Amino acid sequence: MKDAPLYLRPRVDPPLASLLGDAPFLHSLVDALGSPLNVLLPEVVAENAERFRSVYRRHHLAGRVYFAHKANRSSALVRRLAACDPAAVGIDVASLEELRHALSCGFTGDRVMATGPKDAEFLWLAARTGATVNVDSLAELDQLAETVRQYALPRTDVLVRLSGFESDTGPGGAGTRVLSRRSRFGTPVAEADRLWTALERHADSLELVGLAYHLDTTGLEEKGRALERCVLLMDECRARGLAPRAVDIGGGFGVGYVEDAGEWERWTTALSEAVLGTRPPLTWRGHGYGLRNEAGTVRGSAALYPAHRPTAGPGYLDALLTGPAPVLGRTPATLLLEHLHDLYVEPGRALVDQCGLSLARVLEVRPLDGDPGRFLVRLGMNAGDVSLEEHGVLVDPVLLPRRGAADDSADVGPVGVHLVGNLCLEADLITRRLVFLPRTPRPGDLLAFVNTAGYVMDFHAHHAQRQPSARTVAVTDEGGTRRWCPDENYWPLTHPQGASA
Repeated sequence: MKDAPLYLRPRVDPPLASLLGDAPFLHSLVDALGSPLNVLLPEVVAENAERFRSVYRRHHLAGRVYFAHKANRSSALVRRLAACDPAAVGIDVASLEELRHALSCGFTGDRVMATGPKDAEFLWLAARTGATVNVDSLAELDQLAETVRQYALPRTDVLVRLSGFESDTGPGGAGTRVLSRRSRFGTPVAEADRLWTALERHADSLELVGLAYHLDTTGLEEKGRALERCVLLMDECRARGLAPRAVDIGGGFGVGYVEDAGEWERWTTALSEAVLGTRPPLTWRGHGYGLRNEAGTVRGSAALYPAHRPTAGPGYLDALLTGPAPVLGRTPATLLLEHLHDLYVEPGRALVDQCGLSLARVLEVRPLDGDPGRFLVRLGMNAGDVSLEEHGVLVDPVLLPRRGAADDSADVGPVGVHLVGNLCLEADLITRRLVFLPRTPRPGDLLAFVNTAGYVMDFHAHHAQRQPSARTVAVTDEGGTRRWCPDENYWPLTHPQGASA
């Protein structure tokens, strides 16, 4: 049926499922700390790091997993990672403040990778504390070398980030020329000789420890080509007297948000039908998420995160390492082993997968004019507090009733609702699509947005109209007893209440 409910129910692993099952505890947190509220599980981030490390062990690879700090500003998550094996886990910082935060949370400089756009202060502190600097351009390389000399800083480890990879496919490298997508980060491979010359010139100040890339794609083949090219370029470096030893393949390992592949396929198919007008709209005012109807044909591309991903996170890394190598004929894992290279990765979203959720109180429920059986639900949060739309993430929230299920027996759904925020703006939509809940929500209920720790919970948080931004708490489970503390008060060596562990 064209008007049947369409679900995008979340994937929920056991730790988050257990937390969601304790609705009274979550209600008590929001009662005490307000709506919206972010809840984090620090132990899960350590477990995710270990899953990545297990892929390293499977392929007998050395190297380090660097958490991309920009994915979440939490102190609890960073402190928990700082307590992991120093040789195995580091942190990738993309600003001066992220670097200062990482150092204050227990990371030493030798476990820090400085990436992203860098000003003079960022470069100085990175070099002063012994961080590895991931350099994007020749100008940045020269600026870093001058900083090291001017302030008599220790010789600084650098990786050079490259872009503009291309390769020939076919036997012997003869065949179709394949180009990679353009990026504003990194130096084009075609200009690599200028980098090697600069590194030779700056040998007194900088030491090349490896090559890096970060490709904005889910394509395994494209990433595999880039890794293979980096291995070949490192051979060139060694021929010139440089001694790189690591390949940094960046992030982009992905997360599966939606549990059921069929639900994702049905919803995306229905979106195209709605754009064509062959079924009722799925979204507020017929928004097409990048699709449009041109003379009865769907045009454009959906600006959506692939919410169902059967291969993601550590599994994606494993698939990349075992994938084909188009020119050299050996898997990326084999190439790294043969050349005795370390592997660096920079997962952000994937490392905080299933680490947290965002809670919002239902403030108002009213029928939607001209759309019988549909409701407008105003929440105690805004689109900046849970930026699902900004990142193209579509997933259903979980309804946590204020009262017990027995009170709801006469109010069974499913019911379609539009979720709106607390700002006086037409554009303040928590999600543009019609969401189906098991019953009509009531003021005082909670909606839990699951798996928001990666970019969604605080990447765009603000204080517009003086509305409060979400506070964040860390929750631990100790022998069946849940304990919580403000995010900034969490340390992995103590209980939340401060008693020694």
